[in-house]
Amino acid sequence: MQGNAANSSDTAGVILLPPLLYLGFLALGVAAGAILPASVLGPAWLISRLVVGGLLAVAGIALAAAAKRRFEAAGTETNPLRPTTAVVGEGPYRFTRNPMYLGMTAAYLGVGIALDSAWVIALVVPLLIVIAYGVIRREERYLEGKFGETYLAYRRRVRRWI
Repeated sequence: MQGNAANSSDTAGVILLPPLLYLGFLALGVAAGAILPASVLGPAWLISRLVVGGLLAVAGIALAAAAKRRFEAAGTETNPLRPTTAVVGEGPYRFTRNPMYLGMTAAYLGVGIALDSAWVIALVVPLLIVIAYGVIRREERYLEGKFGETYLAYRRRVRRWI
């Protein structure tokens, strides 16, 4: 679904690049755990949490990468600091409007599980609040203004997360 060409000031106005938000919250959780360790499962579960956490992280990265490829195939930007030129509704975007964020969230939680960090896992809630209000809502407002009914129809058809 194509839209109109955009100029250089044509962006969603997100507060920060989403991968930096995920990495920042991950660093905060790891730092908090270094200061005040808080485990979820403990050392007896080392192999299980490494396997489960690793699989979740790999699945999340794969989903985010597949979503990024769909943007590239449509000829539009994945960087929300640059203009969007198309509404993408194929691939993982048929099931979720935010497969990149869903993938990054899964990868983030996978790392938290693998590290057995209660801090990292608990920080997913404030992280998702920041993503929802500082990124997704701004992107949705931008896309609605830029693509109008094309985006609204897509939004009615596809859920935000899953």
